[in-house]
Amino acid sequence: MKTNHNQENQDSVTRRDAMRRVALGAAGVIAAGGANVFAAEPDKAAQQKAAEDKKARDTAAKAKAKDKKVQIKSVIQVFLWGGMSHNDTWDPKQGSGYDYMGDFDKVIPTNVDGIQLTSLFPKLAQQADKYSLIRSMTHGNNGHETAAYLMQTGHLPGGRLAYPSVGAIFTFFKKEQYKGLIPPYVVMLEAAGRFSEEGFLGPAYKPFATGGDPNAGRFEVQGIVNRGIDDARQKARRELADKSNVMGYGVADAPEMADAEAARQKAYGLILGSGKEVFNLDNEPTELRDRYGRHTFGQECLAARRMVEAGVPYITISFPGGWDTHSNHFSTMRNQCVSLDQGLAMLLADLKERGLLDSTLVWCTGEFGRTPKISWEPPWNGGRHHYGNVFTVLVAGGGFKGGKVVGSSDDKGENVKERPVYPADLLGSFYLLAGIDATAKLPHPWGLDAYVLDTENEGMKSAGLLEEIM
Repeated sequence: MKTNHNQENQDSVTRRDAMRRVALGAAGVIAAGGANVFAAEPDKAAQQKAAEDKKARDTAAKAKAKDKKVQIKSVIQVFLWGGMSHNDTWDPKQGSGYDYMGDFDKVIPTNVDGIQLTSLFPKLAQQADKYSLIRSMTHGNNGHETAAYLMQTGHLPGGRLAYPSVGAIFTFFKKEQYKGLIPPYVVMLEAAGRFSEEGFLGPAYKPFATGGDPNAGRFEVQGIVNRGIDDARQKARRELADKSNVMGYGVADAPEMADAEAARQKAYGLILGSGKEVFNLDNEPTELRDRYGRHTFGQECLAARRMVEAGVPYITISFPGGWDTHSNHFSTMRNQCVSLDQGLAMLLADLKERGLLDSTLVWCTGEFGRTPKISWEPPWNGGRHHYGNVFTVLVAGGGFKGGKVVGSSDDKGENVKERPVYPADLLGSFYLLAGIDATAKLPHPWGLDAYVLDTENEGMKSAGLLEEIM
């Protein structure tokens, strides 16, 4: 009996001692700054939940894309270089106060219940059923060049490879389908980014920058419509060149001469034929041109629609003037949002009316947003700065539903509140709806491994494809 009693006592002391040691150990860990040990399990659970959500979204998106009857044939990218403020435009935070909303605290309803815009966009408000807003776009990068690279390639900047932009990728994968006279990748009016959009794919995939001004009396597209030379003079020059080509007739059967002649005929078709006519906006009714807006951006949108009709795979409209509003933000927004609202709203309506919206993707955003809190102090005098934590992207057509909102930002538009969307998610969704394999290997001149999009293993964040609006 005594022995048994002593054993029970020893067992009891041992248990108490063990509990005391665990408690003291935990206290020591906390004192040593090791409280994260206890946060590891919740963090791990959150990461597991995010991975499961991503997998479910990707699976659902692929299933929905497979059921689509029409793939993306053309893309119109409206690039708001410099980054447009999300607070002042498509993700208003009414009630957040003057330091966040400034002069633009009024919101208006759209033709879709529950979606509001600021009062700067009355025309787009009436087209909300045709587009969706991604209000949780994020990448955290605040540099013009690096953020633009992220948004237009879906790859992390700073690596050993200069990846091609989404426009070059579309051009590469659609090259067998498009045989038109106009170059397959067009940017109006100047190149949209501060990097080489063709990347390692080479000059054949470089965007053709039109130059000129479509709102002028004549849209003088560089290399196609020459300043000061009318069509009659162009044709006379061609006839003279043909008569002078004595050597060409003698070796016309040579393969090299046949290729040169094919290239020459294509060039003539571009300069004097149907190619040039695509850029002749005088072919459009005056009333329609007025509805697009008699300003550069509005007429760029009209020219883009005409290029879609001609089958051009990728068209970028680089908004004239830019959105880098570190100072005098509100006066700039008052001027530019009027043009953006009119031109973009009419483009969506016109594409829809012509039965082109389902096969044409339209997306509009900058490389990032602008700081939600306004800098009132000199020298900014009411400015907003670069902000990559959260911003808004508008997507329409191309297999995406209209009248929807994906994700949300917090009460002041400072961080993602629900459902982050990363560049790889956005571009990956575009590629999926265009029938482009995002895991496909790209031809690199040095034989290096390069793919359409990076994977998470290579450091590119992803929260899943945009199945919510497919």
